[in-house]
Amino acid sequence: MSTAQAHILLVDDDTDLLRLVTMRLTAAGHAVQAVASAEAALAHLAVKLPSLLITDVRLPGMDGLALFDEVRAHHPSLPVILLTAHGSIPDAVDATTRGAHAYLTKPFDGKELLAKVQQALRVNAPGPAPFDGDGAWRREIISRSPRMAQLLAEARLVAATDASVLISGESGTGKELLARAIHQASPRAAKPFVAVNCAAIPEALLESELFGHVKGAFTGAQGHRQGLIPAAHGGTVFLDEIGDMPLALQVKLLRVLQERVVRPVGSNEAVAVDVRVLSATHRDLELAMADGQFRPDLYYRLNVVKLMLPPLAERREDIALLAQHFLGTLAARHRKPVKGFAPDALEALVTAPWPGNARQLYNVVEQVCVLATAPLVPLAQVQRALQAPASEVLNYQHAKQRFERDYLNQLLKLTSGQVAEAARLADRNRTEFYRLMQKHGLDPQLFRDQGDPLADASDSGDRKPSAESGT
Repeated sequence: MSTAQAHILLVDDDTDLLRLVTMRLTAAGHAVQAVASAEAALAHLAVKLPSLLITDVRLPGMDGLALFDEVRAHHPSLPVILLTAHGSIPDAVDATTRGAHAYLTKPFDGKELLAKVQQALRVNAPGPAPFDGDGAWRREIISRSPRMAQLLAEARLVAATDASVLISGESGTGKELLARAIHQASPRAAKPFVAVNCAAIPEALLESELFGHVKGAFTGAQGHRQGLIPAAHGGTVFLDEIGDMPLALQVKLLRVLQERVVRPVGSNEAVAVDVRVLSATHRDLELAMADGQFRPDLYYRLNVVKLMLPPLAERREDIALLAQHFLGTLAARHRKPVKGFAPDALEALVTAPWPGNARQLYNVVEQVCVLATAPLVPLAQVQRALQAPASEVLNYQHAKQRFERDYLNQLLKLTSGQVAEAARLADRNRTEFYRLMQKHGLDPQLFRDQGDPLADASDSGDRKPSAESGT
């Protein structure tokens, strides 16, 4: 990741060294503020937080170690590099165990200095300038990466319209957070935002949940109930995991989008609704259309504007920021005195692969927070959390899909592709069993030929899933 144009605060009472180091850092593309005392540094910190602090240990008045302690107390995520003479090496070593990023012994090599600076900035990369005023509309989205800045700029533009937006991206990338941000930036912000997870509601209940029902519409319908779409009247409805909506219900949703009316289950009367529809999916809907699992007419209605959330591994500038934000929130919730991460622990977080995206990061941070016994989370604790089985990455719906597919696969193997016999063993009728096979891309003929469709199937329910802070 780029670390150019980082703002570095440099503190040393040696004017010649200040001049030399400033020249080196400026030549490397950084903006440098050089001061001669810790007191002056604190004054600058009160006005603007830099990307990195470099300070000499021996200073007149308040020394560099006291300055470091002040920074650690009030800005725990700010990396600090100490400059030390031979006599103060033990103090510098002690400071690194308490969270200083590194120390350099005078006289030091210029290349070594730049290497340490690059390493420190890698976990605290400077972000882009604000592009949206106070940013209140997207306050739940913690980010400073250029890629996210571009996405949020597009989201802000589309928010001003009533266009339908399809948000795509891996699970755990924050699709619902982005949908909420679009709602907050829209003229509908004062009206309801209603989120519906189409994959989490049983198919038999989804129509009633979306559209509502009247008394006596089905067994157990003891009164009238307003649906989630009518409940969002005047505001925004967010249909999460739209790719898992049954085909029969897709037709009815399309009618709602076209006619702007909802017909509750069991009712002969239509109810007018004024809602903006945002939707999201981790699935490849174009592939689902080709497989006959998603209606093209509904797809084009929903996909007026498409926004793609990048996985966390493609926005590594945000990892340290998110980790520190999560840690602050979780430390308060669990009443733990932890303040931040040791530099090598933060480096481990930034370089981890994160298949589960922000939700996996949140779970890792929660684990280390709960087990923390010191103000700084050490590397060993982060490594243990990263190596732990990531069961949280596989959410309930994905686990259910994987079990269902494996179960069908085993039944068809057992019966050599005889669907009637497989359906009997599963205690399901053949029509339902055929529908389940179609859902998971299983062809009974392949089992009669002793093939193994599981190895080549491309159903998105069996792709490596991940989890989210947001959705």
